[in-house]
Amino acid sequence: MRLNKYISGTGACSRREADAWIEAGRVRVNGAVATLGTQVNDGDEVKVDGRIVGARAQQHVYIALNKPVGITCTTERHVPGNIIDFVGHRERIFPIGRLDKESEGLILLTSNGDIVNEILRVENHHEKEYLVTVDRDITGAFLAGMARGVRLPELNVTTKPCRIERAPQRPDRVFRIVLTQGLNRQIRRMCAVFGYDVRRLQRVRIINLALGSLKVGKWRDLTAAERHGLLPQRTDW
Repeated sequence: MRLNKYISGTGACSRREADAWIEAGRVRVNGAVATLGTQVNDGDEVKVDGRIVGARAQQHVYIALNKPVGITCTTERHVPGNIIDFVGHRERIFPIGRLDKESEGLILLTSNGDIVNEILRVENHHEKEYLVTVDRDITGAFLAGMARGVRLPELNVTTKPCRIERAPQRPDRVFRIVLTQGLNRQIRRMCAVFGYDVRRLQRVRIINLALGSLKVGKWRDLTAAERHGLLPQRTDW
């Protein structure tokens, strides 16, 4: 992020005051005298008059949760089973997107509102991958129809083409699907068009982040590499 924003974000001063400090040569980044255009990246050391400012406490929170069935992806604390109370994080965080109450698996939460639209924007074609169990045997016609795109009259939209294949662990009833859009209850609605009822829906990947061995109900902080993999062009975290 820009140096003046970083300094003001620590509570040391306003952005205008930070600019004055920088112009006066009072600010150093990693030992070098800073200029107004200096950017601050993860791990950089910022000093004003020889004293470190900011520390890492000013960093935003980015976590991955393996959401259980029954938890609602809302910030409304009066809703029983809301995701905010379930995680119980000390910082003010919110989910990036949604995962149905009846669904489980990977969801990201953050304190940084700037990244939410970048991740969710349809035109960015960000992938989300799911494992889906249905109530009867999967047919080739069903897979082909889902892959082409499905007309959803209740939403007045046709879903975008997607990748879909039988899951090797149980190819008769379980499939893996990769979407680049996130319509309301999209997979359940798509399946219903073909007469299938979803018995289990688990999200296993968002862009570069896989659910992996994270246990149901547990969460962890994202690494710097994982964050940058989500949005490679972003420098301000």
